[in-house]
Amino acid sequence: MELTYRIEEGLHSMDWNRVTGMLAATHWSPDITREEVEKGARNSALVIGVFQEDTQIGYARVLSDKIRFAYLMDVIIDSEMRDQGIGEKMVEYILDHPELSDVYQWMLVTTYAHDFYEKCGFRRTSRPNDLMEIRRPRPR
Repeated sequence: MELTYRIEEGLHSMDWNRVTGMLAATHWSPDITREEVEKGARNSALVIGVFQEDTQIGYARVLSDKIRFAYLMDVIIDSEMRDQGIGEKMVEYILDHPELSDVYQWMLVTTYAHDFYEKCGFRRTSRPNDLMEIRRPRPR
């Protein structure tokens, strides 16, 4: 049986309780609140969700100036729906989005999903000597 799903974009389409639940269960945003999730989405260049019938099974967002730089984040598929190619289709949708077609530098952070993102065209950074960060504790 073929899996059927659809990708929707925009804040109005998201099931914020479901998205918050999926993200709160991850290692990168444990215990995140719905308020944090919605504020992050409102400040993003693109927000997409994947739906199977009326149930949201995936989510991702992009921070971008829509010309030089984009940062892919919060890519999540419901744990029961993984390993079916949905995540790859979601990333492909984002990378091919017309509003982001001029972006020539894409970045993301991952601790264990390197193989997945490499299938989507990402490579480990060739610039480890000039990428820098400030890492602060998450506000409560």
